[in-house]
Formats: sequence, C-alpha cells, structure tokens
Amino acid sequence: MTTASNDTVSIAHAGSQASYPGPADWFTGTVRVDPLYAAPQPAAGTGALVTFEPSARTDWHTHPLGQTLIVTTGCGRVQQWDGPIEEIRPGDVVTIPAGVKHWHGAAPTTAMTHIALQERENDSTVTWMEKVGDGQYRG
Repeated sequence: MTTASNDTVSIAHAGSQASYPGPADWFTGTVRVDPLYAAPQPAAGTGALVTFEPSARTDWHTHPLGQTLIVTTGCGRVQQWDGPIEEIRPGDVVTIPAGVKHWHGAAPTTAMTHIALQERENDSTVTWMEKVGDGQYRG
C-alpha cells in the first residue's frame, strides 16, 4: 500500500520494539515503557504504552504541546498542580493542556496501564521536574 507521495506505509509489529524500565530519574516505583511510535518528520507525534505497578508514578512534569492519556487497564491517578487527585479507569481519556504541571500513575493497591500520546516541539516532548512525594501521592 502506498500514499499519494509514493511513501511506503510502515508497520511496527507488536514486540518489535524493546520494552524498557521507566528511569528512576523520572518515575517512582516500578514502571515499564513499551514504545509504540515516533512519527517521522514533519509529523511530531509520539506514543507509548506505560504500565505502572501499584503506587508507581511519574514525577511532576509538563508537555510543550500537551498530552493525552488513554487508560487501558487497572486503576490510576492523575493530578494537576494545586488540583485534586483524580481517579482514572479503563476507557477514561485524560487531556492535559500544554504547559500544565501534572503527574500520573497507578493507584496504591492496583496497577494501571495507559497509552500516552504527545507531540515533539524542538525535539522535546516533556520537561521533567521534582518527585511526587509520598504525602502528595496519598493526598
């Protein structure tokens, strides 16, 4: 199958990209990242399937062009800076506007997996900040 510009459609088969642990510099707890795609230029989209074990979470962070999370399994949490902790479940779609400081991860006793979608701006999709402390996580 080809497009109008004669570029070839590509397929990234399941399992063709190696999973990797969420780096301790950006996550608390056990997190696995399964890359899904990084669109070629001029497109800027990227996506990953991210699995958080119970109580695992991201650090506080922002995205220059925002982020969309699609929860696929389990029960999780998301919080915007100075906002309440919100519970998220399978089928929930979380839209995080550009530049909004937030974190997301699993519930205290339940793992959670989501698809994370964001776009690159100047070769960056995220700005990492400080850790989410246990007190902040518990609310």
